[in-house]
Amino acid sequence: MHQEFISFVKKTFNTEDFIPLHAPVFIGNEKKYLNECIDSTFVSSVGKFVDQFEEQIAKYTGAKYAIATSNGTAALHIALLMSGVEQNDEVITQPLTFIATVNAMSYIGAYPVFIDVDKETLGLSPEKLEDFLSKNTEIIDGVCVNKITKRKIKAVVPMHTFGFPCKIDQIVSVCKRYNIAVVEDAAESLGSYYKNTHTGTFGSIGTFSFNGNKTITTGGGGMVITNDEVIAKKAKHITTTAKIPHAWDYEHDMIGYNYRLPNINAALGCAQMEELEKILTRKRELSNRYELFFKNKSITYIKEPENSSSNYWLNAVLFENLDERNNFLKQTNEKGVMTRPIWKLMNSLSMYRGAQTGNLENAMWLEDRVVNIPSSVII
Repeated sequence: MHQEFISFVKKTFNTEDFIPLHAPVFIGNEKKYLNECIDSTFVSSVGKFVDQFEEQIAKYTGAKYAIATSNGTAALHIALLMSGVEQNDEVITQPLTFIATVNAMSYIGAYPVFIDVDKETLGLSPEKLEDFLSKNTEIIDGVCVNKITKRKIKAVVPMHTFGFPCKIDQIVSVCKRYNIAVVEDAAESLGSYYKNTHTGTFGSIGTFSFNGNKTITTGGGGMVITNDEVIAKKAKHITTTAKIPHAWDYEHDMIGYNYRLPNINAALGCAQMEELEKILTRKRELSNRYELFFKNKSITYIKEPENSSSNYWLNAVLFENLDERNNFLKQTNEKGVMTRPIWKLMNSLSMYRGAQTGNLENAMWLEDRVVNIPSSVII
């Protein structure tokens, strides 16, 4: 079975060379815009491509405002600050995520609380979230407080794993009842929709990543999106070192961050956005091939959840147990076909081992079984 899969992947990607998990693809105006950026000499954080890229993302996602950042982690950091998260507050998230989700909380000095995921979405479970909040919190002066730790719970950060939308509308509904802000970690889900609405636009703030392995890339880069004008203006201000605009004077009115996306990276992003629909079409074609290949086999191909349209950023399969998973990982990687397991649960890492958690049975079950398989765009 594993050899059959290896042969199928090599035939699909039409190569006997090493096959990465997800490589960037440049099929449009990337070189043209990069040269134009270089010729203008505006290669740093000022230039027309930054504004243009922000406008493209806002228009595509349906958000009113978009603020470009140096990477997705920076976007998350700013989004949490804009949501009122402060030192010694708590932020609820899922244990099955990339570490940037949790690290951004730690930059502020906030504490993560880990709640289980749903098996069908791989994302935060609204039912488990509701259960935890109803049993462990109380509202004091309009703020949700953890009865065990006595800390304020300021935000919930669900993540759309591999581009599969979680049940974000239900999560937002739960959080409204407890006066908790929702920050969507949509880093992996550009081009994904839940109930015909783009991910990242359900909560008060959403964030994206444009790392080299994402659906589209700016080399490195991120984006904050929101429909709140006050949040948008403050996010723009704080990501540009909180400098008050002036022709020559250097006046800063608060602690800011040098998180602005360089113009040269934005130039790449503008060209990539022009090709996004073509990229998404090709990625869905690849997912259809995988679904057909794994039909009636012991390995389960993970399809987009109900009410969702996934970008299929990373294709994923599900094994019956840990031993089968490890055997598959060993054989495929030895043959030059890159596969990888899903992330280790965040609460199992040394720096987050003491965090409060709910019952994580689904996340633990998935951790032993999920593997990502090659997902690059085939041109």
